[in-house]
Amino acid sequence: MKKQLTAILLVAVLILSLLSGCAPKEESEPASVEENTPAKEEKQEVVDEEMVLNFTLSDEPRTIDPALNSQLEAGHLLNNLYEGLMREIDGKLVPAIAESYKISDDGLTYTFYLRDTKWSDGKPLTANDFKYSWLRALDPETASDYAMLLYYIKGGHEYFSGEGKREDVAIRVIDDKTLEVELQAPTPYFLGLTSFYTYLPVRQDVVEKDPEGWASNTDIVVSNGPFKLTKYVGGDMFLLEKNENYWNANKVKLDKINVSILVNESTALMAYQSDDIDIMSNIPTQEIPILSQESDEFYIRPKTGTYFYVFNNSKAPTDDLNVRKALSLAIDRKAICENVTKGAEVPATTFVPKGLKDTRGNEFSSMVDYGISPEADIEKAKEYLAKAGYPDGKGFPAIEILYNTSETHKVIAEAIQEMWKKNLNIEVSLINQEWPVFASSRRYGKYTGAARFGWFIDYADAMSMLEVLEAQDTNNSSQWMSEEYNKLLLSARSEIDPEKRDEALYAAEKILFDEQVIMPIFYYTDKFLIKKRVVNWQKESLGNWFFGYTYIDGSLDSK
Repeated sequence: MKKQLTAILLVAVLILSLLSGCAPKEESEPASVEENTPAKEEKQEVVDEEMVLNFTLSDEPRTIDPALNSQLEAGHLLNNLYEGLMREIDGKLVPAIAESYKISDDGLTYTFYLRDTKWSDGKPLTANDFKYSWLRALDPETASDYAMLLYYIKGGHEYFSGEGKREDVAIRVIDDKTLEVELQAPTPYFLGLTSFYTYLPVRQDVVEKDPEGWASNTDIVVSNGPFKLTKYVGGDMFLLEKNENYWNANKVKLDKINVSILVNESTALMAYQSDDIDIMSNIPTQEIPILSQESDEFYIRPKTGTYFYVFNNSKAPTDDLNVRKALSLAIDRKAICENVTKGAEVPATTFVPKGLKDTRGNEFSSMVDYGISPEADIEKAKEYLAKAGYPDGKGFPAIEILYNTSETHKVIAEAIQEMWKKNLNIEVSLINQEWPVFASSRRYGKYTGAARFGWFIDYADAMSMLEVLEAQDTNNSSQWMSEEYNKLLLSARSEIDPEKRDEALYAAEKILFDEQVIMPIFYYTDKFLIKKRVVNWQKESLGNWFFGYTYIDGSLDSK
């Protein structure tokens, strides 16, 4: 108890120290006056109080380089520091840095006409900045997690794979304000992709000054969004300030955004309840039923993504298909949603989550059945375990569940540990690691058994989920590779016939379940707390916060 209290006090001191740097400006001293000066002639200059938003992340971003990021937490920062050709506002995709655009009749050529905009240091932003940024993300040496999102551009995949040249990628700068892009095949969601991290512009001269650390180096970094990065304390906080050179700066009301990093959910909730932060998303699971009943600042919304475990397909015993099937069938997804997470999550029986449609308008997840029930199928699970040579769990080697620091991940892992023990009579240990170590351990297969994973769509298509398990995708942590799976996704990217494209995607997901590469657990919901005083906030359909038009109205707190 004493150690817990000390930790809480330390966090409280940290939060107060972060906020102290963003206190309201003091009023100027009144000008001195003669004794006989009439009162009505006294003049006093008053400086307006700064408008500050206090925001928190539940994990430290691995990077805030747009080309390298694949993490939602960092995405909140990038979405406010940078701006792409398009942006989502009020649920609609609208022109951003592109003032307008034109699409050819065959759907292959996009021409973007850029606004007159500047970087945060006042230098003009040009079409060439976009070309440089996109080619940088495709460069194999950059090792972008999301390079595949640029494969839709003609020549993109060939350049990344070493089978084509950089100059053959079909991105053409017509002039400083005109960018032309030719696609491999018609891609209805391409406009949406241009708002995503990997498509955000960065400036070549800045990147080249510090190739490894430019994005968080406040001495050199520039951005083109509503805010700019002015302070970064690794592991603790980011400070964002209004970018006066943003093209729509007259609509930006916030002067500063303090971004603290609070991994522990209970500590974050204490900070929220103490008014030290205005928004939090990592809600302690045990508090969800209470908050949903008692707080009008608590929100639960649908979120298109899947929480799942990835099996290590290269290490015994999970290199055995029968073992993987047994483990998946032995868990009660419905009980996890109802008794553990308690946030209106839905048991996942597919990898592609609900909310995504195929080209014919069908709900993708409703068109398939992979034999997975929301409830445990214990008898069938035991049969598969016996086929693997472990009847009633006898002789089964101990395995691990690897997860990153989070109360929510911990209670889910504990529930699954108990289910596997009760239903299969096997021993499971829980391994908790901080995010940077965990991400590396999972990525390189430094675990035995299963590792926690979760994925939200980056654009409204099943491909956004399925490509995570491509062999060349750096997010693929299964140690599994299928040439057939890779070919299906590549063909889907270039397929002009919509029905054939659907067939390729359905076939690809079927392979995942035939091989039981992963174990889906539930479809996400978006849960967060936000103070009433925070007005005109935006939570995009893909999950990112946008504060470009947000303001603080303290008078609303008492209502």
